[in-house]
Amino acid sequence: MSQQQIRILYIDDEVHNLNAFKASFRRLYAIQTAESAEEAYKLLEENDFHIIISDQRMPKMTGIEFFESILEKHAEPIRVLLTGYADINAVIDAINKGQVYKYFSKPWNEDELKHNIDKAYEVYALRKENRELTEKLLDVNEKLEFLLRQKLIS
Repeated sequence: MSQQQIRILYIDDEVHNLNAFKASFRRLYAIQTAESAEEAYKLLEENDFHIIISDQRMPKMTGIEFFESILEKHAEPIRVLLTGYADINAVIDAINKGQVYKYFSKPWNEDELKHNIDKAYEVYALRKENRELTEKLLDVNEKLEFLLRQKLIS
């Protein structure tokens, strides 16, 4: 998949961060941004994203709380947390509660972030392929069980 097809949602209450992210990566990825969790929920209902990047410290809801709130309905996208604050408890919560793939400090290093977005997409693609292969395997298994039962009955 080309980078242009990698769909990213970036959530941050600071508009200049959203603009900086778009300016840095708009030629590489399909990017949508949201200034709040509420806005992000709407975008998640209308679009499929491969990667969701969220700021940790936002009004009303932290990035970890947002990730935790979408896990059941939107488990597939890879989650990345950005923050301007080095808070080890936030890192631990991000991993344990929000199932975050990576944690970055602001200001981000463009090359490092790009590299990790590409790696996150690889994880997304491998997980999707794994799910599809598992479904096929279960389907084949059901068919084999059915044929075996037919043989035993006859």
